[in-house]
Amino acid sequence: MVKSDIGIYGMGVMGQNLALNMDSKGFKTSVYNKKMSGEENLLNQFLQSETKETDILGYDKLQDFVNSIASPRKIMLMVKAGAPVDSVIEELLPFLQAGDIIIDGGNSNYHDTSRRTQSLKDKSILFVGMGVSGGEEGARNGPSLMPGGDKRAWNYIKPVYTEIAAKTFNSDPCCKWIGPGGAGHFVKMVHNGIEYADMQNIAEAYFLLRKIYGLSPESISAIFYKWNETELNSYLLQITAELLLKKDVDGSPLVDRVLDSAGQKGTGKWTAITALEAGVPLPSISGAVFARFVSSYKSLRTSLSYETEVQNPAPVSAALTDQIKEALYVSRLLAYAEGFHLIHTVSESNSWEIDLAAVAEVWQGGCIIQSKLLIPIGEAFDENPEIEHLLTNSNYLRSAESRIASLREVIKLAIDWQIPVPGLSAALTLYDSLRTERLPANIIQAQRDYFGAHTYERTDKPRGQFFHSDWSKGE
Repeated sequence: MVKSDIGIYGMGVMGQNLALNMDSKGFKTSVYNKKMSGEENLLNQFLQSETKETDILGYDKLQDFVNSIASPRKIMLMVKAGAPVDSVIEELLPFLQAGDIIIDGGNSNYHDTSRRTQSLKDKSILFVGMGVSGGEEGARNGPSLMPGGDKRAWNYIKPVYTEIAAKTFNSDPCCKWIGPGGAGHFVKMVHNGIEYADMQNIAEAYFLLRKIYGLSPESISAIFYKWNETELNSYLLQITAELLLKKDVDGSPLVDRVLDSAGQKGTGKWTAITALEAGVPLPSISGAVFARFVSSYKSLRTSLSYETEVQNPAPVSAALTDQIKEALYVSRLLAYAEGFHLIHTVSESNSWEIDLAAVAEVWQGGCIIQSKLLIPIGEAFDENPEIEHLLTNSNYLRSAESRIASLREVIKLAIDWQIPVPGLSAALTLYDSLRTERLPANIIQAQRDYFGAHTYERTDKPRGQFFHSDWSKGE
């Protein structure tokens, strides 16, 4: 019997669709799912039967599953992040041999991935933390893949994953080796953080159009579809335009029946926490995380609300609609810049040497934040791989400068109409802060020295020299 090229442990939605993708690309694939309550039927379509429609081989015994895979065995885990990953690894180890490869395709915390990479290296097992983006559709038709960990595994798994991945705008695979340890899952985490910010800003653009103009979801959908034909083109804007057209059973817009309380699975929060730990400003992404927290306080917001329905919406203005479009675009520019700045900083501190141009390419297709903006981002890093922040690239800065006035006007209007826009406001605050040479932090540092003798640096002395003053005396 010819052995399989790869195996997948975990037959949830993502695992099944990745297996079907691999099978469609000609890779012989074995699959296994642990027998758990409610998951008894996940393997049925892949078990040997006369009606089986694929060449995927399903196994209900773990040892048979492992033995069906050619050496070095390549086993992808599609299980819930956290303790379940460690549990599955322990289950597999008795059946593995030196040089076998475990690939974690879940949304694992990158610290866990770094730990597992080292722990399994000590056992002569190669471990890869594979960031996977694109959801069910991406898994089936081409995801964005971000592998990192033990690079000795790359040549063995590369043929499979570069073949099943989505394609960039230049038709290259959206799958490149990211770096050692937890680098792959770290980049996927930041991807999700940018996703939070972009989703929040699109929602705010919708809210402005709805509240100021009183536009229907169908009308806003038409505007979004038009915007999506411009440089604002992105997967998230496209699906938002599409979902705004969905009707409920009574013919009314379904989106109006969706409770305004947003959930999250944690990767956005991890991104914000990582930025706090690394000392990297991340207001757009962090603001989007906090906006979801605020949305979850539905009963509190209801009790405090002074909101009334718009009685006299403003007449639709093409000029203002264009300003909202430009504000949305520049907020995206700044959210991506935040994310890449975080990757740059953490990569340096961990000596991962992440290729940021490669990251921009990997995100061009298959993933949730795919957009045309990733083309100039990739070009910026190709021009200078050591860019600390994208705003230091002249083309990127000009693109932001040309639209920042629109963002200011939109925020002013939101204030006048009492419409909260935390995402757009955070983007503008970061832009203005980074472009202000002298901030009022001198007052904060003087305060710290006054009450805690924390010392301060002086503008007329070299950096690194610290001073303390008795501030209670006026002279």
